[in-house]
Amino acid sequence: MDPRQQRVDAIRARSTELENHIIDEYRAGKIDRREFVRRGGIVGMSIPLVAFLASACGVTTEDLEKKDKAQTAKPKPGGTIRLGEQAPSGALDPVTVNNQGGLVVLGQTGEYLIWSDPNLKPLPRLAESWKPNSDGSVWTFKLRKGVKFHDGKVMDAEDVASTFDRLADPDVGSNALSVFGGVLSKGNTKAIDAQTVEFRLDEPNGNFPYLTSSDNYNAIILPKTYDGDWEKTFIGTGPWKLDRFRPAEGVSFVPNREYWDPRRRAIADKNEMIFYANEQGLVLGFQGNEADVVVQFAVSGGKALLTDSSVITTELRSAAHRQVHMRTDKEPFKDKRVRQAIALLVDRRALVEGLLDTKSDYGNDSPFAPLYRSTAEVEQRQRDVAKAKELLRAAGKEDGFSVQLNTWQGFEMPDLAQLIQQNLREAGIRIDLKITDSTTYYGKAVFGESPWLDSTMGITEYGHRGVPNVLLGAPLTSKGTWNSAHFKNDRYDSLVDDYVGAVDLHSQRRYAKQIQELLLDEVPIMFLYFYYFLSGAKDYISGVETNAMGHTDVSRAGFV
Repeated sequence: MDPRQQRVDAIRARSTELENHIIDEYRAGKIDRREFVRRGGIVGMSIPLVAFLASACGVTTEDLEKKDKAQTAKPKPGGTIRLGEQAPSGALDPVTVNNQGGLVVLGQTGEYLIWSDPNLKPLPRLAESWKPNSDGSVWTFKLRKGVKFHDGKVMDAEDVASTFDRLADPDVGSNALSVFGGVLSKGNTKAIDAQTVEFRLDEPNGNFPYLTSSDNYNAIILPKTYDGDWEKTFIGTGPWKLDRFRPAEGVSFVPNREYWDPRRRAIADKNEMIFYANEQGLVLGFQGNEADVVVQFAVSGGKALLTDSSVITTELRSAAHRQVHMRTDKEPFKDKRVRQAIALLVDRRALVEGLLDTKSDYGNDSPFAPLYRSTAEVEQRQRDVAKAKELLRAAGKEDGFSVQLNTWQGFEMPDLAQLIQQNLREAGIRIDLKITDSTTYYGKAVFGESPWLDSTMGITEYGHRGVPNVLLGAPLTSKGTWNSAHFKNDRYDSLVDDYVGAVDLHSQRRYAKQIQELLLDEVPIMFLYFYYFLSGAKDYISGVETNAMGHTDVSRAGFV
């Protein structure tokens, strides 16, 4: 389906009956564009929303054909593809990488057992097939034959087993412990034979294949002899090999001529990744033709790209979002009525239709994004200042309070922080903003040494996932490695176990509904929106493949 139509469908799903009636009349040709804009404004539809619908619902077949032609033109071999992205924060170590800049680099030379495509479909990559036992507690993967690492050694089941043992080992300190904690323990991944791997899980898990996929970006398969210092070799099995690495500046790759899949061997002669310190520099560099492809940009910083006729944008509905945590173990947020009040004060409509220019789905204070099949129907939280003041009065905070809100200078997060500050001022709540760089904000990413995990209130970016398992666990369960809200709730923990263990969709939705209702009541974290993943390529480039996690595959990309 055309991405614009997906957005129209999402907007219509949350629109009133009257708003949908006006849209229907415009689509049917009963009113013209001018009248549609006028009526939309009358019923309270925002200017960005009306402008988008006027364009999307009036798009012509000719327009779509022109767009498709630019995106699907056959690329020519040769040349250098220049990929612009925000610089990775921290070392490029597959075990510890915890940011999008790093994961994009990992995916150039490294590969996963499974590739999670833009439609959340798991595609075989280094694994040819996988299947569970009767209750989903044991999963058996069959590996592809003839795969070699860049040093010429053949990949086998022992390499896969050692990779996942490393990621599941608490003593190693892997970022993937957020995925495997309570799911997969060290020593429970076994090489049955050269092409067969068995995962014996701590508990049944109906979504386990996604946890071995590109969704779990740390899980590129490494040789069993790997002992660290990945930056020297960028060892992997992928279509690109390391040419030259320049820390803080960029990295270049050359084609892996021995790559196992002839259909995905690199077309270009070189893949040049350019690192930018911030989004502003990235967008300006892309506009100035320093880069041919931009991995990701936000509406707030890259709006000019959306109307640039020389740029082909990719827009993917996603589960990516910003979490606004409130420490449930510290004042002023110990009382859940205060947290409920905060959630009622934030103007989500202004965020979705203004800050994000409608390129987003509404969030409802749980990780269950609208695009997940298991998400249940629960009434959407709306802004209600009067109710918020009533809750604050009942909690003994009718005079408001002061609190510091921490975040970092990335994408639209500083703008989000300012809008929250303005919204909360209506109830006498005074927000002191502390906006730093990402390295300062995340610190060592462990409790006691991280403004992210230790702050009373903070805004943190979370990337897309094909299933909500990680988002349900790491930030919200009592022992979650990313539990910045310090939320501890036995019933929640139990419901997450039930959801994760459910193999069928009906059961998942039943538990999802209970989780969504519990989090709407407790509100340890505000999930205000799930933004669409935006990336771009110049119109002289074709064949770029992205997914909403941020992975960018240019192996089949080239100049047209």
